[in-house]
Amino acid sequence: MKIGKYEVSIINSGYFKLDGGAMFGIIPKPLWEKSNPADNANRIKLSTRNLLLQHGKRKILIDTGVGNKWDAKFQSIYSIDQSEYSLMNELTKKNISSDEITDVIITHLHFDHTGGSTKFENGKLVPAFPNAKYYVQKRNYEWAINPSERDRGSYLKENFTPLKEAGVLNLIDTDKNFDDEIEFIVINGHTFSQQLVKISDSSNTILYCCDLMPTSSHVQLPYVMGYDLQPLITVEEKKKILTQAVKENWKLFFEHDPQYAAATVKSTDKGFQVNEKFQTF
Repeated sequence: MKIGKYEVSIINSGYFKLDGGAMFGIIPKPLWEKSNPADNANRIKLSTRNLLLQHGKRKILIDTGVGNKWDAKFQSIYSIDQSEYSLMNELTKKNISSDEITDVIITHLHFDHTGGSTKFENGKLVPAFPNAKYYVQKRNYEWAINPSERDRGSYLKENFTPLKEAGVLNLIDTDKNFDDEIEFIVINGHTFSQQLVKISDSSNTILYCCDLMPTSSHVQLPYVMGYDLQPLITVEEKKKILTQAVKENWKLFFEHDPQYAAATVKSTDKGFQVNEKFQTF
């Protein structure tokens, strides 16, 4: 798909699982399991789906998935599955090496969004994309290095401290336009200063929803994750963004939906609902 000067393509960097109850908060299991069946440990399958934007020599990656540097215990807890898809393999299929990535936009520093940002090299953790600049909101970084007891398990310093030490982590203070087609929308319900990525031109818009709406099921306003630090703020953020998405016919890009990459949305007498779903674009 072409948006402005960029060729936009989907990168599937593998699958993992999280507790279904935590993913859907107050929503009863008989409702969410219809579209998201759980295993015998009550975990649901989730994708780690990223976007690649290309223009000339510039190659921008949005989020980096779980990564592959974890021990067996960690892999078992989260049922990490990169047997079919992984970030580096999918880039290789596109004839892109890690050295060619010029920019990595990190929506927030939870392990399932930035685990692939670092790698082990000669026993040391280093940036996985050695020639790239990485971008994250300053407030999210500050929270990540000193998180609460509630979300400490999601912020793993081995995913981002090596970036800071290497001098490649750029901290952004506010909403800003990255360039003519890329805009950051900063929200605070899920965690502090998560940045959604809006990619648009005069005729098309893709919104990279990250954890505001991780799956297509989360389009409905009450479907808010138990992981969210400020769930009532999440509801208000969703309402504002979905209203604009309906009005301007945006495609919402779902990072964690195991089946659908994106969807348009509609407003009905029962609230916001998914309209047309897309497995690719």
